[in-house]
Formats: sequence, structure tokens, C-alpha cells
Amino acid sequence: MIAGTGSDVGKSVVVAGLCRWLRRQGVRVAPFKGQNMSLNSFVTRDGAEIGRAQAMQAQAAGLEPSALMNPVLLKPGSDRSSQVIVLGRPVGELSARGYHGGRQAELLDTVADCLAELGRTHDAVVCEGAGSPAEINLRRTDIVNMAVARRGRLPVLVLGDIDRGGVFASFYGTTALLDAADQSLISGYLVNKFRGDVTLLQPGLDMLAKLTGRPTLGVLPYAPGLGIDEEDGLRARESKATAPPLGEDVLRVAVAAVPLMSNFTDLDALAAEPGVVVRFVDRPEEMEDADLVVLPGTRGTVRALQWLRDRGLAAAVLRRAAQGRPVLGICGGFQMLGERIDDDVESRAGTVPGLGLLPVRISFAAAKTLARPSGTAYGAPVEGYEIHHGVAHFTGPARGAAELHGADAGFDEPFLDGCRVDAVWGTHWHGSLESDAFRREFLRRVAAAAGRRFVPTPDTDFAALREAQLDRLADLVDEHLDTAALLRLIEDGAPAGLPFLAPGAP
Repeated sequence: MIAGTGSDVGKSVVVAGLCRWLRRQGVRVAPFKGQNMSLNSFVTRDGAEIGRAQAMQAQAAGLEPSALMNPVLLKPGSDRSSQVIVLGRPVGELSARGYHGGRQAELLDTVADCLAELGRTHDAVVCEGAGSPAEINLRRTDIVNMAVARRGRLPVLVLGDIDRGGVFASFYGTTALLDAADQSLISGYLVNKFRGDVTLLQPGLDMLAKLTGRPTLGVLPYAPGLGIDEEDGLRARESKATAPPLGEDVLRVAVAAVPLMSNFTDLDALAAEPGVVVRFVDRPEEMEDADLVVLPGTRGTVRALQWLRDRGLAAAVLRRAAQGRPVLGICGGFQMLGERIDDDVESRAGTVPGLGLLPVRISFAAAKTLARPSGTAYGAPVEGYEIHHGVAHFTGPARGAAELHGADAGFDEPFLDGCRVDAVWGTHWHGSLESDAFRREFLRRVAAAAGRRFVPTPDTDFAALREAQLDRLADLVDEHLDTAALLRLIEDGAPAGLPFLAPGAP
């Protein structure tokens, strides 16, 4: 298990790197995270919803993603409640108090069973913890950190982000706030995001080993630009054009940073295109120079729509549409572009007027749509995935620019499962821009509508870029971690006789 000194220290990325490195050693390895809290999710081939990070880790391991890899997913809907998804299916909406007050503890057996099943069918499982294992107020109901480690007798490495400062105190304090049984599984430490001469760090690592009786098994360097799917890290995903455009102009994409934004990984494929610059915005003036504005997915469509109106962004989008300037809505963003939203499920706001730019009305259903659609658009194959409660009802003809085999929207030329009117596109499909040929054709149309002399690069292969990023992670593991010690932990478990650090858990 890779635990952490806190959230966002790089656990997801390190687990992916370990999975890819082990796969290259010929080890049949699977990723696992008992409970994930994230708005970035993915749909498996059999229609189960799991965390996007575990889907990425499955790719690193060369596996098809499975609900076994993330049996419990929490999708926040507000500061106090989340949708609870168990084995890929939503089971209800619970407050934090209600979840930690009883339901969470009931799920530990489910989590343990999934881990055991992966262990039976693979040579190794690399588990990811959540937040910190030293959240002492939550230890009683833990189903993702040390409770899982104890069930599986897993050796645990604690990962710390040295870029934040205080990493030695975080390592020591994390260990010292665990009880003796938990501490017996803490087998060492990993340092992440180090900059500079690692020899200057060595005296601190030596002192840490003397204080804790546990070694540091590696120091990973700061490695920007990995572009790997994590649970959060929104602002870090803003891009600069990594290569010059093929044409004379760059293409500027502004993404509305709506509340409860989900699956903002949809924009990664755009950011990977040479000459495309993606930024997240929350003021109308930041949209003015954009060639394409994207309204992304969200777990709170009605709330996000009101946010757009309150900030003047809705008026900016309407002005753009009137001028024939490109707008793309994805999932919740598509729903906001329609005429009306009837929501007695997600926000319980009843009927709310949409932006009125697309001839569609949205009604929220209690059942969630989870699907992996595919088809043809702009003459190119397209794949995507759907995660939404909103159901689209089309109210009139739209001037489409693509065809999708099997679509039945009542239009001659729908756009994927949605539609297009002039330079406004809408679809429920996440991930469609990862289809290279379709993405290029879409960007050509955006550039033409925006009056930009931008030309998509003909050989950008997004899947190959992702594979290269995962291989880069494995290279970092191979070069900077004590891989022999890692393999011994996998084979033999936590070393016997690890010392107890006072005071231990309260």
C-alpha cells in the first residue's frame, strides 16, 4: 500500500508508476483503492462507475478497468453530502455524518473481498490509500487506509510531498499517531517531488531512519508535465502550447471553472494538441479572447448554471453564440445549453430555464445513465463514456455537422448524442476528444468558426502520449526507488520487529 502524509501528495501517480514498472518485470499486477472521493470518474466495459485514477492505473498495469479496483466511490454533491457508489452502481446520497456514522463501516467487508479477489487473480496488488492514515478522528470507520492494510497484511509505504515543506515531521507524525498494530505495517517512506541535489537530503533521511527504525526507499524528482489522471489538481492541468502550431495561429480554449466540476480530464486531449492552449476561467473578460469556450461536466448542473449567471459568464456565452463564436458543452455543460432543466433529483430545484442555445429539454431521472457509446462523427470513429442523470428530449431541428450511427434524436445530422446549432455544440459524451481523427476534424471546424489559421497536427496520437507518460513514470521508479527492497516487501510483507513510536493512537 502507498499511503500518504496528506491529500494530493502524488499517491495516484506513484501507484501508476509502480504498476507499470511491475508489469515491465513480467508481474501480473492490479491497482486497488478501497474508497475514492472524486468527481473524475470512468465507466468500465460492463457499465460500472469507478474513479478515473484507478482506470488510469489499470491502463498502467495493462488491464481493463474493473469495479473490483475501486469498490466504493464518493461523488460530492455539496460540502456536506456525496453520492455513494458501491461496486460501480449508485446506492444513495448520504451526508458525511451519515456515511461515517455507520454505512462506511458496513462496507469494509466489501472492500476486503474485492482486494482478496484481486489477490487471487494477480501476482501482486498495489493499493492506494486516501488522504492520510493518521486522520485519528476517522480511524474507527476507516475502509481505505490501515484497516485495509491490516485485513490484507499489507506492507505500507508512506509518501510525502517535499515540495510542500515539512516532510520529515509529516513522516514521523503520521507514524507516531498510529496504534501499535498499524505501526507494525509501516515499512518505510518515499519522498516525492524533490528538486535539487539529493545528497543534500541524505543527512535528513539518515536521521529519520534512526528516529523511526524505518528506511526511505527512494526520492522521486519533481517531474512536471506528466498529465496523468488524478483525483483533483485542476489548476495544475492548465496548459501552455507544448509545441508550435502547424498553422499560423494558436487556438485558445477557455473552460468555465464551474462548481463541482467533473471529468475535466476531457480537456487533456485538447491540451495535448500542439498549438492548443487550455485555461480555466471564472470571469467573463477571461472568455473574450478565447477561440473556443467549454462548459464542462458538473455534479451540480443547476448550481453551476446559477453560478454562470451570477458571475456574468452566462451573458458572455450568449454573446459569443450570437456572434457565431464556438461553444462546446459536455454532459452538464450540454444540459445548461438547452432550453429548460427539470430537476427533482440532483438539485431538487424543479424547472429551471437553461441558456436556450440548443433545442433540447433536460429531465433528471433517478436512474443514472452509465454507458460506453461509440459511433462515427465527421467521418471519423468516436468512442466515449456517459455518466449522467439528465435525459435529453429534443424539441426541434438543429443544423448538425456530423452523423452518429444509431442516434435517434429526430435530426438528420445530430452531434454525437446531442446536437449543434451554428457554432454551439452539445453532447453527453465524455472522452470523445480522445479519438484522434474526430478531434482533428472538430478543431478544424472550431478554427474556421473562430477565424483562426490553426491547423491540427495530423499525427498527434493521444493514446500513445498516455502510454509514454506511464512509461516515463516507470522509468522514474526504476531510476530513483530501491526496487529490490520494494520487491522484498511484495514477497515477504512488512519486516518483523519494527519499533513503536510514541504516543500512538489516542
